[in-house]
Amino acid sequence: MLLTYLLLPLSWLYAAVMAGRNWLYDTGRRSVGRVWPGPVLSVGNLRVGGTGKTPHVAWLVRELLRHGQQPAILSRGYGRRSRGFRLGNPQETAATFGDEPSQHYQDFAGAVPVAVCEDRQAGLNQLFAQPEVGTVVLDDAYQHRRVQPHFSVLLTEQQRPFYQDFVLPAGRLRESRSGAGRADVIIVTKCDPQLSSADQQEITRRIRRYARPAVPVLFSTYVYGAPVPVSGLGAGPGADIVLLTGIAQPGPLREHLEGAGYRIVHHARFADHHAFQPEEITRLAAQLQPGQVVLTTQKDAVRLLEPALAASVANLPVFYIPIDVCFLADGADRLRALLTPYFPPHAVV
Repeated sequence: MLLTYLLLPLSWLYAAVMAGRNWLYDTGRRSVGRVWPGPVLSVGNLRVGGTGKTPHVAWLVRELLRHGQQPAILSRGYGRRSRGFRLGNPQETAATFGDEPSQHYQDFAGAVPVAVCEDRQAGLNQLFAQPEVGTVVLDDAYQHRRVQPHFSVLLTEQQRPFYQDFVLPAGRLRESRSGAGRADVIIVTKCDPQLSSADQQEITRRIRRYARPAVPVLFSTYVYGAPVPVSGLGAGPGADIVLLTGIAQPGPLREHLEGAGYRIVHHARFADHHAFQPEEITRLAAQLQPGQVVLTTQKDAVRLLEPALAASVANLPVFYIPIDVCFLADGADRLRALLTPYFPPHAVV
């Protein structure tokens, strides 16, 4: 805590720079892309690190598909070893395309165009040039002010809400808390499924200090699926597992696995978006005892499928745990109502 206070002057300076940047966009002194052939929906956060963007983007895309829209996903492709616009295809890997876009491409099996481009305006132009694309969902674009989306979703974790955090470097916020004022809906993610109405009301009250008055505050939680094989080896996980993660917040997954009866004998924990190396997989294999398997996340699994790791992973019983989003109370219906203007007329549900 002492270090936080010592770093606060630097945080104030950084926040002032970001506030000045936002002021330039808000007042029109910097140009903003506003007109596109179809709706642009944005999902992002104020905080550095995982708040659940990937599964929430997937939820939005599935809703758009269900209502007859043809969406596409556009991401920066954080951590990729490439530049410019790239459209997902079977030859792309996590190294060339980014792990989260690769996961989206895998999830929708090519039925939804997934693209990466560090210049979101250029990426939007290229995607909307495809006649089948009706809507684009921007993944992690809340601070990308050069594009003004039609609808902006802001995510914040229950355990690490933005209203209790500080701007970098004293905290983990990319900009000040007032940035929440740009959101059209705020979703509190990774919630306890039994979060009480009183707790929801208190969180909502604290968020409303920074959000626009009429902006809804919704609550979501994770739903974990059955393990899915990555390597094709192994009949299924037993009680003892080795956990492999390269994500920002592995805590919820650990809690789920332990609550489901798994015993984590070793946790190989790496930084978010970590590029796994063959020697790391070799060391991981050495941790395994007969009957044990490796459990990981889907985002990590797409990085394990890199060609350089194929030989190492092929001999390991590796499974990933799929994650879906479930809204508390009537949150899903309220979000669908907010999205109705972006569904095609006379859509069949």
